[in-house]
Amino acid sequence: MSYSWPRVSGVTGATTPDKAALGSWLPGFFALGAIWGSSFLFIKIGIREMHPVYVTLGRVGAGAITLLVVLAVLRDRLPRDPKLWLHTALYSAIGVALPFTLFGYGEQRVSSMLAGIWNATTPLVVLPLAVLVFRTERMTVRRGVGLGLGFVGVLVVLGVWQGLGGAQFTGQLFCLAAAACYGVAIPYQKRFVAGRAESGLSLSAAQLLMATAQLAIAAPLIAGAPPAPTRLSGEVIASVLALGALGTGLAFVINLRNIRVAGASTASTVTYVIPVFAVLIGVLALGEHLAWYQPVGAAIVLAGVAVSQGLFGRRRRPAVPAGMPPELTTSGRV
Repeated sequence: MSYSWPRVSGVTGATTPDKAALGSWLPGFFALGAIWGSSFLFIKIGIREMHPVYVTLGRVGAGAITLLVVLAVLRDRLPRDPKLWLHTALYSAIGVALPFTLFGYGEQRVSSMLAGIWNATTPLVVLPLAVLVFRTERMTVRRGVGLGLGFVGVLVVLGVWQGLGGAQFTGQLFCLAAAACYGVAIPYQKRFVAGRAESGLSLSAAQLLMATAQLAIAAPLIAGAPPAPTRLSGEVIASVLALGALGTGLAFVINLRNIRVAGASTASTVTYVIPVFAVLIGVLALGEHLAWYQPVGAAIVLAGVAVSQGLFGRRRRPAVPAGMPPELTTSGRV
């Protein structure tokens, strides 16, 4: 699946060379996979003492501040077009506030590494919506095969032969719904925002600012008064700040550099690394366990994604990494 890549300091995904010395981009590539893969760990820790919606609010607020600092350092600025801000309001809600919160609800019921696996289904959700609703992509035999393969993988991850129901099944549905939100936001971004003159950094900062404002209004209505910082443990506070500053702020900068150095196609393959790190971190840090069929299903899902994106063919075109907000991935989240 291919996507338009917003301008980022004069470098685009279409023009950036895809070949570079491994040493110049590989460390950043794996660092990005580790940062985004660890996001599910930080969510798991955050929801121990905070409502999921407040974890999301703290996360996007910290991420917005981080990107505003980067904007100031680079002497860039936020968008000025009111129409663009209206689009930003919509895809901020669908692509940031809602999916981040849904992952929090999901991790109240499932392990962090299982949430990381569900995050990898995003490209499979994007495809039918991009074809049927937004009409930004065309269905081909290859994409249809990849979509079907990915659907089989989803059924395997769910373990449908064991029967459906219970808290874990509900948690998995929350995670799938979060991936579905990305599936709506990504083609929407391509249709109405991609190709703008503003830099990807500027668009991403605007998205996080808008999501912060939306959550600041919604959180008290959904979860009541916010928790007093003095009543939160240092571990929870650090996890929420890490989610924002690292997983939403620093990760953008690293991914932007990967695109510039290695090219969009190579940078996008971080999609396949994120669930690996999510599983490793879940096992090592939280002592979590997966049923045998869940990693098997994840492998089938990733194979379906690879087929649908043409990674087994001769040509590799830019693809959007799953797991982060659209602007954070296309220009440069979880």
